Amino acid sequence: MSDDQHSGAPLRLFNSLTRRLETFAPIHEGEVRVYSCGPTVYNYPHIGNMRAYVFADVLGRTLSWKGYKLTHVINITDVGHLTDDADAGEDKLEQAAAEQKRSIWDIARHYTEAYWADVKALNIRGPMRAGKPEAAHWSIATDYVPRMIEFAQGIAAHCYELPGGLYFDTSTVADYGRLARASTDEGEGRIDPVEGKRHAADFAIWRRTPPGESRQMEWDSPWGRGAPGWHLECSVMSGELLGFPFDIHTGGIDHREIHHPNEIAQNQAFCHSDASGANIWMHNNFLVERSGKMSKSAGEFLRLQLLIDKGYHPLAYRLMCLQAHYRSELEFSWEGLGAALTRLKRMVMGTDRDDLRSFTGAGRTAEWDHTEGTAAGDDAIARLDDAISDDLNTPKALTVLEETLANKTIEPFDRWRVLSAFDDVLGLNLIENRRGDFRVRPIDSSVTDEEVSAAVERRKEARAAKDFITSDAIRDELASKGVEVMDGDPLGWDWKLS
Repeated sequence: MSDDQHSGAPLRLFNSLTRRLETFAPIHEGEVRVYSCGPTVYNYPHIGNMRAYVFADVLGRTLSWKGYKLTHVINITDVGHLTDDADAGEDKLEQAAAEQKRSIWDIARHYTEAYWADVKALNIRGPMRAGKPEAAHWSIATDYVPRMIEFAQGIAAHCYELPGGLYFDTSTVADYGRLARASTDEGEGRIDPVEGKRHAADFAIWRRTPPGESRQMEWDSPWGRGAPGWHLECSVMSGELLGFPFDIHTGGIDHREIHHPNEIAQNQAFCHSDASGANIWMHNNFLVERSGKMSKSAGEFLRLQLLIDKGYHPLAYRLMCLQAHYRSELEFSWEGLGAALTRLKRMVMGTDRDDLRSFTGAGRTAEWDHTEGTAAGDDAIARLDDAISDDLNTPKALTVLEETLANKTIEPFDRWRVLSAFDDVLGLNLIENRRGDFRVRPIDSSVTDEEVSAAVERRKEARAAKDFITSDAIRDELASKGVEVMDGDPLGWDWKLS
């Protein structure tokens, strides 16, 4: 990537705090600091959860594309998040440990690793990308509990004690709830009453363990033995790792109503300022699934591994997310996922070529820096930059990508250069992946790819020899194993697993 690549179109991002598009300007010249609310590791993440991290990854990739040095923190919540996001109920990790009769530390470790596996499958940049710099720093909540206690002591003038612990008085900060627009959006309606609270929106900073009870995760504090509140964690980790103020805070739109306004209130109290802690707050919209299987409370829910078990490559889901703007609702359906997989295969067809493979791994930086691009290639990159600079307009960027793939006048090296740029920003790995990488066998399939490919080749030979009896027999044998032979398929993929 050239050093002046960030000199293209100005980056404009939608700020949830102001409800308008704003031209991005970093706090520190040449670098950007981003915090993203990460998973609560009491269960597997569902695919709706993972949309938030695809969005955050595209944001991070765009900032890197623009030439900024990126520090991106994503937290792992392993304590403090209650069964009701509105600050009521049991701790989700404690509840999961009790139900599964396992150590809460084992629960947290298992589901953290499951989350990281999904991150890797979706090509979200992070520490498991061997040989490449980390794009994200994962902060574990329990590592910061002593700092959380110090932070809470620092904002004690804004708090009061109840039998249940330490509570934040939201009337002590300016314009509480402005992110959620609580006065018009009825954001406070989800908050359950707690006896003794001064205001409905007040929230727990520290939750004292009730007399006669014990938690697997609890610490001593000035307010009794207990555990931190969920909202406290993100203020502490973002401030500790990025410093106040930092550039961008991201999360799902469900955080915009309660969790992020509470973070802002804590930040205001700690910094003795009306500023929110981050200059820009960004939120991705929901993934909607009409059958109701998006909620973990429904029992069996849609997770990435289920998609893989059914034979869908995980990058098909990444592409499905990119097909909608991050601020728009995205409806999930199996038909839509299948269409995304077909679209992805068409893209792979444009890159799975010997003349492009020769450039891959051949010293890309040297090639990039010392080879002048053609007008067609430069135009494609400029159009990519225009699209992604317009509040991460990935649907438009995908259209530019497909038009570029269809342009036969672009020379091989320039095509490789341009497609590498699209991979940098969109993360679809078109340059590295081949057709065979997108043949994902369903979990209940007993036939191997090698067996199918060999049978398809034998069938081609039989058809060429006009031995249609043998050809039909091979087709029927494959069909009995759940393999559909696709004669005349315009994609040229020969076969698929039904």
